[in-house]
Amino acid sequence: MQRRSFLATAAAAVLAPSVRGAGAPLRAAQIGAAHPHAAGKLAALRSLPELWQVVGLAEADAALRAKMEKAAPYAGLPLLPEAELLALPGLKAVAVETRLEDACATARRCLQAGLHVHLDKPGAVDHAEFRSMRLEAEQRGLTVQMGYMLRYNPAFALLFRAVREGWLGQITEIDAAMGKLADAGTRSAIGSLAGGGLFELACHVIDAVVTLLGRPVSVAAFSTPTRDDDVQDNQMAVLRYAHATAVVRCNHADPFGGPRRRFNVSGTEGTFEILPLESGRVQLSLTQARGGYKKGTQSLQLDVPKGRYDLEFVDLAAVVRGEKPLAWDAAHDIAVHDTVRRAAGLA
Repeated sequence: MQRRSFLATAAAAVLAPSVRGAGAPLRAAQIGAAHPHAAGKLAALRSLPELWQVVGLAEADAALRAKMEKAAPYAGLPLLPEAELLALPGLKAVAVETRLEDACATARRCLQAGLHVHLDKPGAVDHAEFRSMRLEAEQRGLTVQMGYMLRYNPAFALLFRAVREGWLGQITEIDAAMGKLADAGTRSAIGSLAGGGLFELACHVIDAVVTLLGRPVSVAAFSTPTRDDDVQDNQMAVLRYAHATAVVRCNHADPFGGPRRRFNVSGTEGTFEILPLESGRVQLSLTQARGGYKKGTQSLQLDVPKGRYDLEFVDLAAVVRGEKPLAWDAAHDIAVHDTVRRAAGLA
């Protein structure tokens, strides 16, 4: 897909008409509760009863099953063995929220059962495994929607439009940061993960960079841990393009990491800054009036849905119903996964 057409489709994904009331709800299930987004994704699915009917859960770990029985998002749903869940009559889609090490193989089993998949980020550790799974999905005519939530944020939809329509001229630089202050549990988790915190968290902003600029020519990865425990908690990557660079930071020792999360795009005719990342707050500067916005600098406050993940599943319902293709195809997801790994120093 040409990049301008891709950006148009990506921007439209946020603005797609609601499919609520368009027939009976689609039947969905979830496998796993180990991913940090697991409870939130299930809550989002259950908050859209016009679109989705959640019919079951699967989790192999006994300790996690015990926690699920006490957590509100999971209340009242049957816990089933995976094979039994995948064979449920009328099941259309599965949200895969397992440990990263198990995610790709689980997604593949769902595809082989003829089911669409919502696969939480970053999807896999091994690139060859991820690539093979994504290509198999396309060969089977099934959708894998990666859990990159910024794809559906209205500020990013406007950014995709601005770049597609040339408001900013030629993109020359992107500066992005996605950090937090990690507690002991999070430090332990990223310490045991090849690629560290950037691989697990900053993949969100790398997906947006690749959406805008495509696969980089080269990637340089840097890791400067803040302690002597070998935990990669302070990382940076430089993505080089023919006429642009993108710098991505991920700092898990930042007490103000949340408010400082940002995505700043500069071009020869304007800049577009989102700060904080999910706030809908945009600082737009233009050398000339564009798209209904004035020449000069203006501050925008875009409406952001209360449900952080709701638009993901609104879009997925439209895709599963055959009303539209998913904007992000296998080629894009494969490029993102490869870039994320390189940015985390894994390639």
